[in-house]
Amino acid sequence: MSKTSSLDKKQWVLASLMCTMMLAAMDATIVSTAIPQIVGDLGGFSLFSWVFSIYLIAQTVTIPIYGKLADIYGRKSVLLFGMVLFLTGSALSAISWNMVSLIGFRFLQGLGAGSIMATVNTLAGDIYTVRERGKIQGWLSSVWGVAAIVGPTLGGWFAEYASWRWIFLVNIPIGFVAILLLIVFLKENFEKKPHHIDYPGACMMFISGTVLIYTLMQSGQSWPWLSWMGIGMITLSIILVILTILIEIKSREPIMPTWIWSKKILAGSNLAVIFFGAILLGPGMYLPIYAQSVLGLGAMIAGFILASSSIGWPIASSLSSILYLKIGFRNTAMIGSVVIFLSVIAFIWIPFHVSPWLLVADQILLGAGFGLLSTPTLVGVQSIVPWEKRGVVTGANMFSRYLGQSVGAAILGSTFNTKMSQYLLRSPENIQAQLPNVNDVIHVLQSGNASVLEEDFLRHGFYQSTHAVYLIMAGLAVLIFLFLTLLPKRFPIIPD
Repeated sequence: MSKTSSLDKKQWVLASLMCTMMLAAMDATIVSTAIPQIVGDLGGFSLFSWVFSIYLIAQTVTIPIYGKLADIYGRKSVLLFGMVLFLTGSALSAISWNMVSLIGFRFLQGLGAGSIMATVNTLAGDIYTVRERGKIQGWLSSVWGVAAIVGPTLGGWFAEYASWRWIFLVNIPIGFVAILLLIVFLKENFEKKPHHIDYPGACMMFISGTVLIYTLMQSGQSWPWLSWMGIGMITLSIILVILTILIEIKSREPIMPTWIWSKKILAGSNLAVIFFGAILLGPGMYLPIYAQSVLGLGAMIAGFILASSSIGWPIASSLSSILYLKIGFRNTAMIGSVVIFLSVIAFIWIPFHVSPWLLVADQILLGAGFGLLSTPTLVGVQSIVPWEKRGVVTGANMFSRYLGQSVGAAILGSTFNTKMSQYLLRSPENIQAQLPNVNDVIHVLQSGNASVLEEDFLRHGFYQSTHAVYLIMAGLAVLIFLFLTLLPKRFPIIPD
């Protein structure tokens, strides 16, 4: 095979991986804008939050399982299986007859998305060299930026001018093209060996992961952390995690091997990525609403401000390969954590009345920090293990990121609600009776029914509460930096 032909095949495989990543990335954003129409058609308003939660849970807990299976059966077969599962869930979601059926089919979608997140980055590590992976991660990162803009816009358009069911049907042609490209252009050769499948470990990891993530997502929201329910769920999560660890220790071929956490490079990188995932969730949760509720901007402009991080992320990710080849993976990631810290601190200093362009600039800087952190922590751990372990370490890295998002939802959500509750208690007596509770603040601000005095008071409350969230994010950035100090300056890279 000629060098040109091989290069062309790699480019087509990359196109397939980007299409596949687009499926998972866009599905995380496209549903949100169509929720009113979905609830109006299917009913079940009290259950609608599960449309998001069940997808995230299914995706997160299956990532390490798919990572292990990719090492056993090859990336191609595992990815194709996950894509078929995802597309099946998409087609079934489109014909849902009530909210319960939609939640069930979203669970099926999430099971397929877990395969996508575990294997796409593993495949990128397989077919590209250490020098090339930074640039490739830049391309894959750009998909999330495009999805952040296209997803909500497309979802709103379908809901308004066609049917919300098309937000799921649109996945099918994209997925079909990605599958076709994978089948035609990805030739994977690996030595098949007999393996022992750790079914008990996989089942316990699924159960313990589900309970843990559910507890993190619901505590402080559906029940107080220190209530009997909160303490009971935390205790149950700890017990299940301990049982999973005991089963994995005794297994011949564990899903999550103990060496993942006993090696300083892997443990330090994964711990840093957990807190990266927590920070990653903050702007997504609060920045668009901040832009609308405090600055009075429209939804489209608020979405653009959030998506502007996608300008800095892929550029920094592409340039990170130049840095990590010169100064090492650790130092590059540490620079990324410092950039994240500086961008978060810059937001905290932003005054109440500010130009939207300043928020855009801050988001671009934040995205650059994300690119300088996420790429070396992923490429670094992929580069120190052979092919047959790359799926496991990539799965552990991606699992850590999504577990971090659940941790972030719990910590940042609790911070915002606590700060806003304290602020509302200090309200002037003449408007105290008219003020909403924490859960209704956003609705009142966006409804236009509040008086000028009430609206000004609530805008300042949202301003202070969002800044409290960013202060916690600054602390998380410091923790990332500290965990990165556990890593050696130079990684023992295995030659390509």
